[in-house]
Amino acid sequence: MLRYLITLQAPDRKGLVEQIAHAVSRHGGNWLDSELRHIDGVFAAILLLEMPSLRMDELIEALECIDSLSLTYSKTAISLKPIKRLSYNLVAYDRPGLVLDISNKINALGINIEQFSSQYETAGHTGIALFRATIGLGLTDPAQEDKLLQSLYDLGDDLVLDRLSR
Repeated sequence: MLRYLITLQAPDRKGLVEQIAHAVSRHGGNWLDSELRHIDGVFAAILLLEMPSLRMDELIEALECIDSLSLTYSKTAISLKPIKRLSYNLVAYDRPGLVLDISNKINALGINIEQFSSQYETAGHTGIALFRATIGLGLTDPAQEDKLLQSLYDLGDDLVLDRLSR
């Protein structure tokens, strides 16, 4: 059994996840991890599957038969686990380049972004454009946490961080 990372995209519609899950199951795959989203009318998914290598081509053919579904895939390797995992909710005034600024700060400290989910919204009481993100991080040194917080707060007085328990 090998592990494969598959990305999928299609116009969103009812029953799409069931079609994908059926194809994976029918071809002997084990659905290990995933992120599925509806974004602006489009279904987008990232799947980590464990599959018999001899059945992977059959699965890809089956997925390509799903109407309007596009995909990419690659074999993966099991990576080393970080020493410490952290998760934060971040809120700031929305502005161009904010994700770049956040990712630059995190990368400069040698921290891996393991999960990043963001949304744009407007504050109900003021109408100000807000950027919200949930960020999962893998640290290789516990001392990185204090440096991370200071580095992110340096992005501006409008930034709010809440640590999530894991």
